[in-house]
Amino acid sequence: MWQSFASYIPIISSAVPNTLILTFLSFAIATALGIAMAFAEVFATKAVSIVVDWIARVLRGIPLIISIFIVFYGLPKVGVVLPSLYAAILGIAIVDAGYQEQIFRGAIKAVSTKQLEAAYSLGLARAEAFLYIVLPQAFRIALPSWINDFTVVLKDTSIAYAIGVVEVFTQAVHVAQVIMDYVWPLIFVSVIYLAICYPLSLLSNYLHSKLKSMGMLGSGM
Repeated sequence: MWQSFASYIPIISSAVPNTLILTFLSFAIATALGIAMAFAEVFATKAVSIVVDWIARVLRGIPLIISIFIVFYGLPKVGVVLPSLYAAILGIAIVDAGYQEQIFRGAIKAVSTKQLEAAYSLGLARAEAFLYIVLPQAFRIALPSWINDFTVVLKDTSIAYAIGVVEVFTQAVHVAQVIMDYVWPLIFVSVIYLAICYPLSLLSNYLHSKLKSMGMLGSGM
């Protein structure tokens, strides 16, 4: 059976770029949304903070497949039609933004309030203090969890199969249907995911240990 599968390896591999496009774009959008929500929850008024907190909770509670279906099948009802690839990117980003908000909120709160007070005493506005003082430090603290979240998003891209996006899992299923065997195609896809995720997991663990040894993972408050 391996011989019959081996000739299809290039076909599955050809979908790797689409998987990476899905991952990077979804992750980038989620990062931007997550940082914006984290900023609003920590620095905005109490009312806004509560609203943002509940929005993030709702996003984290939505099954990914439902988010993708809402974007792909729901938006056309209001006149917004997206190709399946872009619908999957937006659907993944919406859910992941809820998790990234949690990551960056914790990192922002870990930055000492004394540094904010010093920034305000220098005449910096709240947004400027966040951008130039808090965010660089918070991002460094959040880095291990942020990298780990990237691996989660990478694996979540396989759900885009449900709306016909041609990524590695989709191609693996198509090949499996042709050769009437799911074992080798799915093993090969697993190896692709592992080859990308495992080094990133090692990097995340290393950065976490490094930051912990530097005393940068405490509350800082």
